[in-house]
Amino acid sequence: MAITLRQLEYFVTVVDEGSFTRAAQILHVTQPGLSHQIQALERDLGGPLLERLPRKVRLTPAGRTALPHARASLAHAERTGSAARRASGVETGELHVGTLFSISVGVLPGALAVWRRRYPELQVHLVEFRHTEDLIAAMEAGRADVAVGPTPPAWDGPASEIGVEEFVIVAAADTDLPTDPPRVRLADLADHYCVHFTALSGLAGILDAACDAAGFQPRVSVRTEQSTSALNLVTAGLGIGLVPANVIPPHFEGKLLRPEPTVRRPLSVYTRVRPDPITAAFVSAIADETLVMPPHILDRLGH
Repeated sequence: MAITLRQLEYFVTVVDEGSFTRAAQILHVTQPGLSHQIQALERDLGGPLLERLPRKVRLTPAGRTALPHARASLAHAERTGSAARRASGVETGELHVGTLFSISVGVLPGALAVWRRRYPELQVHLVEFRHTEDLIAAMEAGRADVAVGPTPPAWDGPASEIGVEEFVIVAAADTDLPTDPPRVRLADLADHYCVHFTALSGLAGILDAACDAAGFQPRVSVRTEQSTSALNLVTAGLGIGLVPANVIPPHFEGKLLRPEPTVRRPLSVYTRVRPDPITAAFVSAIADETLVMPPHILDRLGH
Protein backbone atom coordinates (compact mmCIF):
# COMPACT_ATOMS: atom_id res chain seq x y z
CA MET A 1 0.00 0.00 0.00
CA ALA A 2 1.53 3.32 -1.11
CA ILE A 3 -0.94 6.00 -0.12
CA THR A 4 0.40 9.52 -0.72
CA LEU A 5 -0.47 12.86 0.79
CA ARG A 6 -1.38 14.03 -2.70
CA GLN A 7 -4.03 11.32 -2.97
CA LEU A 8 -5.44 12.28 0.43
CA GLU A 9 -5.50 15.94 -0.58
CA TYR A 10 -7.34 15.07 -3.78
CA PHE A 11 -9.86 12.94 -1.87
CA VAL A 12 -10.56 15.66 0.72
CA THR A 13 -10.89 18.35 -1.95
CA VAL A 14 -13.41 16.30 -3.95
CA VAL A 15 -15.47 15.77 -0.81
CA ASP A 16 -15.31 19.44 0.19
CA GLU A 17 -16.24 20.66 -3.29
CA GLY A 18 -18.78 17.92 -3.96
CA SER A 19 -17.55 17.65 -7.52
CA PHE A 20 -14.60 16.21 -9.45
CA THR A 21 -14.79 19.12 -11.89
CA ARG A 22 -14.54 21.85 -9.24
CA ALA A 23 -11.89 19.92 -7.32
CA ALA A 24 -9.75 19.59 -10.45
CA GLN A 25 -10.00 23.33 -11.06
CA ILE A 26 -8.95 24.16 -7.48
CA LEU A 27 -6.09 21.65 -7.53
CA HIS A 28 -4.95 22.75 -11.03
CA VAL A 29 -4.98 19.22 -12.39
CA THR A 30 -6.90 17.54 -15.17
CA GLN A 31 -10.08 15.74 -14.26
CA PRO A 32 -8.80 12.41 -15.67
CA GLY A 33 -5.63 12.79 -13.60
CA LEU A 34 -7.68 13.50 -10.50
CA SER A 35 -9.93 10.50 -11.13
CA HIS A 36 -6.89 8.28 -11.62
CA GLN A 37 -5.44 9.28 -8.24
CA ILE A 38 -8.76 8.71 -6.45
CA GLN A 39 -9.10 5.28 -8.08
CA ALA A 40 -5.55 4.40 -6.99
CA LEU A 41 -6.41 5.45 -3.42
CA GLU A 42 -9.58 3.34 -3.51
CA ARG A 43 -7.61 0.32 -4.71
CA ASP A 44 -5.10 0.74 -1.89
CA LEU A 45 -7.88 1.04 0.68
CA GLY A 46 -9.79 -1.93 -0.67
CA GLY A 47 -13.00 -0.37 -1.94
CA PRO A 48 -14.83 2.71 -3.24
CA LEU A 49 -14.72 5.86 -1.15
CA LEU A 50 -17.01 7.97 -3.30
CA GLU A 51 -20.28 7.31 -5.05
CA ARG A 52 -20.38 9.16 -8.38
CA LEU A 53 -23.85 10.65 -8.89
CA PRO A 54 -25.01 12.67 -11.93
CA ARG A 55 -24.57 16.08 -10.28
CA LYS A 56 -22.52 15.38 -7.15
CA VAL A 57 -20.45 12.85 -5.27
CA ARG A 58 -21.41 11.14 -2.04
CA LEU A 59 -19.27 9.37 0.52
CA THR A 60 -19.62 5.63 0.83
CA PRO A 61 -19.49 4.09 4.34
CA ALA A 62 -15.79 3.40 3.75
CA GLY A 63 -15.33 7.00 2.62
CA ARG A 64 -16.97 8.35 5.76
CA THR A 65 -14.58 6.25 7.82
CA ALA A 66 -11.53 7.34 5.83
CA LEU A 67 -12.31 11.08 5.64
CA PRO A 68 -11.37 12.13 9.21
CA HIS A 69 -8.14 10.13 9.00
CA ALA A 70 -7.31 11.81 5.68
CA ARG A 71 -7.90 15.26 7.17
CA ALA A 72 -5.76 14.38 10.20
CA SER A 73 -2.90 13.14 8.02
CA LEU A 74 -2.91 16.36 6.00
CA ALA A 75 -3.01 18.43 9.18
CA HIS A 76 -0.10 16.48 10.66
CA ALA A 77 1.93 17.06 7.50
CA GLU A 78 1.21 20.79 7.57
CA ARG A 79 2.10 21.08 11.25
CA THR A 80 5.31 19.07 10.75
CA GLY A 81 6.47 21.40 7.99
CA SER A 82 5.67 24.48 10.05
CA ALA A 83 7.45 23.09 13.12
CA ALA A 84 10.51 22.17 11.06
CA ARG A 85 10.76 25.69 9.66
CA ARG A 86 10.46 27.23 13.14
CA ALA A 87 12.97 24.80 14.64
CA SER A 88 15.49 25.76 11.97
CA GLY A 89 15.32 29.38 13.10
CA VAL A 90 12.87 30.74 10.54
CA GLU A 91 10.67 33.15 12.48
CA THR A 92 8.00 33.50 9.85
CA GLY A 93 4.95 31.41 9.19
CA GLU A 94 2.01 30.57 11.37
CA LEU A 95 1.52 29.13 14.84
CA HIS A 96 -1.77 27.31 15.32
CA VAL A 97 -3.12 27.68 18.86
CA GLY A 98 -6.05 25.54 19.97
CA THR A 99 -8.26 26.89 22.75
CA LEU A 100 -11.81 27.37 24.00
CA PHE A 101 -13.97 30.34 23.03
CA SER A 102 -14.12 31.72 26.59
CA ILE A 103 -10.33 31.50 26.95
CA SER A 104 -9.72 33.23 23.62
CA VAL A 105 -11.81 36.14 24.94
CA GLY A 106 -10.38 36.35 28.45
CA VAL A 107 -6.96 34.75 28.86
CA LEU A 108 -5.27 34.92 25.48
CA PRO A 109 -5.37 38.58 24.33
CA GLY A 110 -2.78 39.83 26.85
CA ALA A 111 -0.48 36.85 26.36
CA LEU A 112 -0.73 37.08 22.58
CA ALA A 113 0.15 40.77 22.70
CA VAL A 114 3.32 39.99 24.68
CA TRP A 115 4.28 37.14 22.38
CA ARG A 116 3.52 39.19 19.26
CA ARG A 117 5.97 41.89 20.33
CA ARG A 118 8.69 39.24 20.53
CA TYR A 119 7.88 37.62 17.18
CA PRO A 120 6.13 40.21 14.99
CA GLU A 121 6.66 38.24 11.78
CA LEU A 122 4.97 35.08 13.03
CA GLN A 123 1.21 34.90 12.57
CA VAL A 124 -1.14 33.26 15.04
CA HIS A 125 -4.11 31.20 13.94
CA LEU A 126 -6.62 30.47 16.71
CA VAL A 127 -8.48 27.17 16.45
CA GLU A 128 -11.39 27.64 18.86
CA PHE A 129 -13.78 25.10 20.35
CA ARG A 130 -16.75 25.00 22.72
CA HIS A 131 -15.82 21.86 24.65
CA THR A 132 -12.60 20.66 26.23
CA GLU A 133 -13.13 17.24 24.65
CA ASP A 134 -13.23 18.83 21.18
CA LEU A 135 -10.02 20.75 21.90
CA ILE A 136 -8.19 17.59 23.02
CA ALA A 137 -9.43 15.66 19.99
CA ALA A 138 -8.24 18.45 17.68
CA MET A 139 -4.80 18.40 19.28
CA GLU A 140 -4.59 14.64 18.89
CA ALA A 141 -5.56 15.03 15.23
CA GLY A 142 -2.81 17.57 14.63
CA ARG A 143 -5.03 20.57 14.01
CA ALA A 144 -2.99 22.85 16.29
CA ASP A 145 0.62 23.16 17.47
CA VAL A 146 -0.22 24.03 21.06
CA ALA A 147 -3.36 24.08 23.19
CA VAL A 148 -4.45 26.41 25.98
CA GLY A 149 -7.36 25.08 27.97
CA PRO A 150 -8.61 23.21 31.02
CA THR A 151 -6.04 20.74 32.27
CA PRO A 152 -6.63 17.50 30.34
CA PRO A 153 -7.28 14.49 32.58
CA ALA A 154 -4.60 12.46 30.79
CA TRP A 155 -2.17 13.72 28.21
CA ASP A 156 0.82 11.87 26.75
CA GLY A 157 2.74 14.93 25.59
CA PRO A 158 4.30 17.86 27.47
CA ALA A 159 1.82 19.81 29.61
CA SER A 160 2.21 22.58 32.19
CA GLU A 161 -0.38 24.21 34.42
CA ILE A 162 -0.40 27.97 33.92
CA GLY A 163 -2.99 29.12 36.42
CA VAL A 164 -6.55 28.76 37.59
CA GLU A 165 -9.55 30.27 35.85
CA GLU A 166 -11.96 31.58 38.47
CA PHE A 167 -15.68 32.10 37.92
CA VAL A 168 -17.72 34.91 39.47
CA ILE A 169 -21.38 35.77 39.91
CA VAL A 170 -22.57 38.71 37.80
CA ALA A 171 -25.90 40.51 38.02
CA ALA A 172 -27.55 43.69 36.80
CA ALA A 173 -26.98 46.74 38.97
CA ASP A 174 -30.56 46.74 40.29
CA THR A 175 -30.60 43.04 41.24
CA ASP A 176 -31.49 42.41 44.88
CA LEU A 177 -28.11 41.06 45.96
CA PRO A 178 -25.95 42.51 48.75
CA THR A 179 -22.40 43.35 47.69
CA ASP A 180 -20.82 44.17 51.05
CA PRO A 181 -18.95 41.94 51.43
CA PRO A 182 -18.80 40.95 47.74
CA ARG A 183 -19.44 37.26 48.41
CA VAL A 184 -22.52 35.10 48.14
CA ARG A 185 -23.38 31.51 48.98
CA LEU A 186 -24.45 29.70 45.84
CA ALA A 187 -27.26 28.05 47.79
CA ASP A 188 -28.73 31.52 48.45
CA LEU A 189 -29.20 32.04 44.71
CA ALA A 190 -31.57 29.13 44.18
CA ASP A 191 -34.62 31.39 43.73
CA HIS A 192 -32.99 33.69 41.20
CA TYR A 193 -33.42 33.21 37.46
CA CYS A 194 -30.13 32.75 35.68
CA VAL A 195 -28.60 33.18 32.27
CA HIS A 196 -27.46 29.67 31.39
CA PHE A 197 -25.45 28.16 28.56
CA THR A 198 -26.61 25.86 25.77
CA ALA A 199 -25.48 22.26 25.59
CA LEU A 200 -23.11 23.35 22.81
CA SER A 201 -21.10 25.36 25.34
CA GLY A 202 -18.66 23.69 27.71
CA LEU A 203 -19.59 26.31 30.32
CA ALA A 204 -23.01 24.70 30.81
CA GLY A 205 -21.49 21.78 32.70
CA ILE A 206 -19.57 24.10 35.03
CA LEU A 207 -22.71 26.02 36.01
CA ASP A 208 -24.76 22.86 36.45
CA ALA A 209 -22.07 21.19 38.58
CA ALA A 210 -21.75 24.27 40.82
CA CYS A 211 -25.51 24.46 41.39
CA ASP A 212 -25.76 20.73 41.95
CA ALA A 213 -23.04 20.89 44.60
CA ALA A 214 -25.01 23.71 46.27
CA GLY A 215 -28.13 21.54 46.32
CA PHE A 216 -30.36 23.07 43.65
CA GLN A 217 -31.08 23.20 39.94
CA PRO A 218 -30.81 26.60 38.24
CA ARG A 219 -33.97 28.42 37.15
CA VAL A 220 -33.18 29.30 33.54
CA SER A 221 -34.46 32.43 31.83
CA VAL A 222 -32.37 32.25 28.65
CA ARG A 223 -29.50 30.21 27.25
CA THR A 224 -26.54 31.29 25.14
CA GLU A 225 -23.35 29.74 23.77
CA GLN A 226 -20.91 32.52 24.62
CA SER A 227 -19.68 33.93 27.91
CA THR A 228 -19.64 37.46 26.52
CA SER A 229 -23.25 37.11 25.38
CA ALA A 230 -24.17 35.85 28.85
CA LEU A 231 -22.63 39.00 30.32
CA ASN A 232 -24.71 41.20 28.01
CA LEU A 233 -27.88 39.30 28.86
CA VAL A 234 -27.17 39.63 32.58
CA THR A 235 -26.62 43.37 32.18
CA ALA A 236 -29.98 43.61 30.43
CA GLY A 237 -31.65 42.17 33.54
CA LEU A 238 -32.46 38.68 32.29
CA GLY A 239 -30.97 36.95 35.33
CA ILE A 240 -27.78 36.38 37.25
CA GLY A 241 -24.84 34.60 35.66
CA LEU A 242 -21.72 32.58 36.43
CA VAL A 243 -18.92 33.52 34.04
CA PRO A 244 -15.12 33.42 33.91
CA ALA A 245 -13.73 36.47 35.71
CA ASN A 246 -11.34 37.20 32.88
CA VAL A 247 -14.15 37.98 30.38
CA ILE A 248 -15.50 40.87 32.48
CA PRO A 249 -14.38 44.26 31.14
CA PRO A 250 -13.14 47.06 33.43
CA HIS A 251 -16.22 49.16 32.63
CA PHE A 252 -18.72 46.53 33.83
CA GLU A 253 -21.30 48.43 35.91
CA GLY A 254 -23.33 45.52 37.23
CA LYS A 255 -22.93 43.66 40.50
CA LEU A 256 -19.99 41.34 40.93
CA LEU A 257 -19.65 38.70 43.64
CA ARG A 258 -17.39 35.80 44.46
CA PRO A 259 -19.38 32.58 44.93
CA GLU A 260 -18.93 30.41 48.00
CA PRO A 261 -17.70 27.79 47.51
CA THR A 262 -15.43 29.12 44.79
CA VAL A 263 -15.81 27.81 41.25
CA ARG A 264 -12.51 27.25 39.47
CA ARG A 265 -10.91 25.22 36.70
CA PRO A 266 -7.14 24.74 36.28
CA LEU A 267 -5.68 25.81 32.95
CA SER A 268 -2.77 24.20 31.15
CA VAL A 269 -0.77 24.67 28.00
CA TYR A 270 0.12 21.46 26.22
CA THR A 271 1.67 20.11 23.04
CA ARG A 272 1.95 16.72 21.38
CA VAL A 273 5.74 16.71 21.32
CA ARG A 274 8.54 18.72 22.89
CA PRO A 275 7.94 22.36 21.86
CA ASP A 276 10.22 23.93 19.25
CA PRO A 277 11.80 27.29 20.24
CA ILE A 278 8.96 29.45 18.94
CA THR A 279 6.24 27.31 20.51
CA ALA A 280 8.25 27.29 23.76
CA ALA A 281 8.33 31.09 23.67
CA PHE A 282 4.56 31.12 23.31
CA VAL A 283 4.22 28.76 26.29
CA SER A 284 6.44 31.10 28.32
CA ALA A 285 4.38 34.16 27.34
CA ILE A 286 1.16 32.42 28.36
CA ALA A 287 2.63 31.41 31.72
CA ASP A 288 3.86 34.96 32.39
CA GLU A 289 0.50 36.57 31.62
CA THR A 290 -2.00 34.15 33.14
CA LEU A 291 -3.65 35.34 36.35
CA VAL A 292 -6.26 33.80 38.63
CA MET A 293 -8.23 37.03 38.23
CA PRO A 294 -7.63 40.27 36.33
CA PRO A 295 -6.47 43.17 38.55
CA HIS A 296 -9.69 45.18 38.07
CA ILE A 297 -11.73 42.21 39.31
CA LEU A 298 -9.44 41.71 42.29
CA ASP A 299 -9.90 45.38 43.18
CA ARG A 300 -13.67 44.92 43.33
CA LEU A 301 -13.76 41.57 45.07
CA GLY A 302 -10.76 41.90 47.35
CA HIS A 303 -7.84 39.49 47.55
